[in-house]
Amino acid sequence: MPGSDVATKTHCPYCALQCGMEIGPGLAISPRTDIPANASGALCQKGWTAGELLTNGERLTAPLLHGEPVDWDVALDYVAYRLSAIRAEHGPDAVAVFGGGGLTNEKAYTLGKFARVALGTSQIDYNGRFCMSSAAAASIRAFGLDRGMPFPITDLDDADVVMIAGGNVAETMPPFVRHLDGPRLIVIDPRRTQTAKLAWLHLQPTPGTDLALALGLLHLAIADGLADEEYVAARTTGFDEVRTSLSAWWPERVERVTGVPVHHMRQAVRALAAVDKAYILTGRGAEQHAKGTDTVTAFINLALALGLPGRQGSGYGCVTGQGNGQGGREHGQKADQLPGYRKIDDPAAREHVARVWGIPAEDIPGPGRSAYELLDALGTPEGPKALMLFGSNPVISAPAAEHVAERIGALDLLVVCDFVMSETAALADVVFPVTQWAEESGTMTNLEGRVLLRRRAATPPEGVRSDLDVLAALARRLGHTFETEPARVFDELRRASAGGPADYSGITYERIAGETGVFWPCPSPEHPGTPRPFLDRFAHPDGRARFVPVQHRPAAEEPDEDYPLYLSTGRVLAHYQSGAQTRRIAPLVQAAPEPYVELHPDLAEQLDISAGDVVRVSSRRGEAKAAARISDAIRRDTVFMPFHWEGANRLTNPALDPTSRMPEFKVCAVRVERDS
Repeated sequence: MPGSDVATKTHCPYCALQCGMEIGPGLAISPRTDIPANASGALCQKGWTAGELLTNGERLTAPLLHGEPVDWDVALDYVAYRLSAIRAEHGPDAVAVFGGGGLTNEKAYTLGKFARVALGTSQIDYNGRFCMSSAAAASIRAFGLDRGMPFPITDLDDADVVMIAGGNVAETMPPFVRHLDGPRLIVIDPRRTQTAKLAWLHLQPTPGTDLALALGLLHLAIADGLADEEYVAARTTGFDEVRTSLSAWWPERVERVTGVPVHHMRQAVRALAAVDKAYILTGRGAEQHAKGTDTVTAFINLALALGLPGRQGSGYGCVTGQGNGQGGREHGQKADQLPGYRKIDDPAAREHVARVWGIPAEDIPGPGRSAYELLDALGTPEGPKALMLFGSNPVISAPAAEHVAERIGALDLLVVCDFVMSETAALADVVFPVTQWAEESGTMTNLEGRVLLRRRAATPPEGVRSDLDVLAALARRLGHTFETEPARVFDELRRASAGGPADYSGITYERIAGETGVFWPCPSPEHPGTPRPFLDRFAHPDGRARFVPVQHRPAAEEPDEDYPLYLSTGRVLAHYQSGAQTRRIAPLVQAAPEPYVELHPDLAEQLDISAGDVVRVSSRRGEAKAAARISDAIRRDTVFMPFHWEGANRLTNPALDPTSRMPEFKVCAVRVERDS
């Protein structure tokens, strides 16, 4: 498939760094040096091999109806007919939509609009709920606004100390590490990951105890007189309530709960408090818990007590995972939100968006089910009977994945848009082959809140259409007119977001190209954008950040006699998300060909397991088999599995955070034995 004869500036298709790259003749990939995330010219192995996604021999190039290739009109007519019939028989909420954090802003916006206008359903959510929803909920609670990292990534270059709680950026987004060359690095992780190996101090808590550790760190900060009392008085509220709530979390108790020595906790707190430029960052390890919102809140409380947020050169931030995990939830594919990060139950928000969409405000449905709750309801008497799925592979990526596959199998209609036959697409009644990242234009919002422009650099295979084309064609059959040109969709998104917390109205494709990205909020063409939104005030009406008291509680499922070990899951450098893309790229498969179970040598000896043995890992939800990998980088009471292959998420626990509705991916109880 030919690319352009001239190099095209664009961005990587994978993580939320959205590294700048150029695509030249023959789809040759080279790094850009004008994008701050990877201005040093760095790309990871996934980025360097991204061109192979476009030429992959497993690309779908014709719609499939019950597994057989058909013309586009046949497939579109069938889907429109079935959607109409199901809605007529069971009501609009019988049809659901599930999106993805890798979709462009234009697609995310159109998907939300399609669900609410063309289908009239409240049943829409996306896999970003599994990514940073806990950090988003905690940030809104504390600051009044969720923008993952509310500062440019280059601010980290000059930091003195950076604490990362539950993030392994050395493997998940390697160019990020270039921004950590200078600071003293403190890493909180049950495993000695590649990131932890770079750390000055590694705190290795028992899985599921990050919240207790954060409470202990804050207790020490206050008890040792390290809190910034002047900052707390001037810029926050609620500190006294939090101070009182910490009385039970004296350091020695925290050591017993977490396994982290008191002197290591004290080292960490003193390091953060002793310098002018310090940052606390959270990742999925701290967030993917049934208490993830409270865990992030506890780390934010620590940051506020030390006076970090809202000052240039210091702060709190969340390391977003998916390529458009930030923008993906800002413009309407999340169950409770409308474009511009507006709440769907806010009457003023509904009126504004309804005017842009040209419909009565009362026609916009209310909030729907969150991601796992939506998947869990599929095919049930009260749940959706049809699902349209874009940019996600929940058969691999959802918790209790075997149960999710059963629920998907109970649907009357499953429609999937994908570029390959993913494990979920293989279950579909209809599969639409869609364009890939470099075959279309659109915007992405990276982990800094910087809106970036992906440019079309290659011609898609014959027979392939964009997601925007698919949605517009179905909308037309359902009696609605939708735009298909990305730039025009973005102009509509700008109008819909105007005045909202995530205001894009002053951002244009031309500005993004000229400025190599624009930070939201940007409410007018003359506005410079907002790289650091909290310097003058936080987003609450009184301008102050909120301390929020939280208490530790055990994991939803602790080890017992039947399931005596902790399981934790995560990523490896060579693969991304469910692996539907990367498991088809030969160099990446060669680098990481199969899943594994990582065990401590003492545990392996106890279980009579040797390196390379096939082991069976069982939980209350299912079992998985993989080869054993023996390593002293993991705790003796814990095993680790990467989730890019089928298996790990058969085991994970769908227990939900009461605020964010995030499942407890990161810890559950398992049994491990050598497979006979």
